[in-house]
Amino acid sequence: MTVYLKLIWAYLKIGLFGFGGGYAMLALIEREIVGQGWITRQAFTDIVAISQMTPGPIGINSATYIGYVAPATANPALTSPMWGILGSIICTLVVVIPSFTLVIYTSHLISRHKDSAVIKGIFSGLRPVTVGLIASAALLLMNAENFGTTDYNITCSIIICIVSFALVFFAKIHPIIVIILAGLCGLIIY
Repeated sequence: MTVYLKLIWAYLKIGLFGFGGGYAMLALIEREIVGQGWITRQAFTDIVAISQMTPGPIGINSATYIGYVAPATANPALTSPMWGILGSIICTLVVVIPSFTLVIYTSHLISRHKDSAVIKGIFSGLRPVTVGLIASAALLLMNAENFGTTDYNITCSIIICIVSFALVFFAKIHPIIVIILAGLCGLIIY
């Protein structure tokens, strides 16, 4: 049962300090979850990929999945799906409640003081931090689990990445079509 307390503590930290959205949370999620040994680094990159393709924020989707698998990983006596469902519910609520509470409180405060130099200064300071956190998430995902270890795999992965970016950004092809095409390329190439 201590795994649930550890999950609550981990996702409470993620929910409180995950500024900038899901991508900015990735480094913190990776440190808290992979560091605990609840999932492997490969499973983490798979969760990120699946969370990007499914509806909903990455932080919440990953919390739901990790909450499901962590109890059985930490304690073999908790392998029943009911323990996983309990973990999913706990992690999802714990990652959402701090952010929800902070948004409710700060939105009222910000709307009252939106012209204040202090509020403007706070947002000016948070913008570069958020960009830095998102950049760290990009660097975190540039690993052997995503790009491979052989020259052939790395080259193919980089080409798929560049072509996908070009199709979405320049050709304006819908991202879902690009995801399907990239998945088919991966199936054929790897």
